[in-house]
Amino acid sequence: MKNRIFNNFGIKVSAVLISVFLWFFVTSRGQTELSLDAPLEFKDIPLALGIVNSSAKAVTLTVRGQDRFMKNLNASDIRVIVDMSRAKQGEGIFPIDKGNVKLPFAMSVTNVSPSSVKVKLEEILSKTVPVLPQVIGASEKGTQTSIAVEPKSVVIKGLRSDIRKVDALRTEVLNISGMNGTITEELELDTSGMNITPEVSKVKVTITFMEKKK
Repeated sequence: MKNRIFNNFGIKVSAVLISVFLWFFVTSRGQTELSLDAPLEFKDIPLALGIVNSSAKAVTLTVRGQDRFMKNLNASDIRVIVDMSRAKQGEGIFPIDKGNVKLPFAMSVTNVSPSSVKVKLEEILSKTVPVLPQVIGASEKGTQTSIAVEPKSVVIKGLRSDIRKVDALRTEVLNISGMNGTITEELELDTSGMNITPEVSKVKVTITFMEKKK
């Protein structure tokens, strides 16, 4: 049996080497490299923390693969995932390499730039603030208005630096011109320009028009 294995051993080794060479030759033909920017995904951020800012929102990748696959490649086909599970409050530097990149089949990453990202994290807090209805327009002559809002206050959540800037939440504007009797409207809370999340997005505002006492 051994004699059969070692018969023409040199020829057999040469055949294997030639096969390997041909495989590399065939697979390397028609390959190309492409550079493109791919957005970063921050994964598994600890529940009590949030990202304030990062030194990069995307990385530049050099991707290698067969022409027929590379023609239709775009950034949406690629995921660059940064594991934040061990992140702590404050600034931290997180490495980015080929292992962070998820590519379609038959492609490889030859370069990632930058090779790390600096991320600042901050504590997420909750706070209760009053709701202030925004009403414009005038009631009919000889009448006065009573305005009630439900709920009167809401809990907001956000990063510490954002939460401390908010003392109250206003509703969207309601024009009461020409109205009478009692009306109840559901109004959106106005969070424009604020990086916070309220526990509810709408409140009920009830406006009662009454004759002025003589």
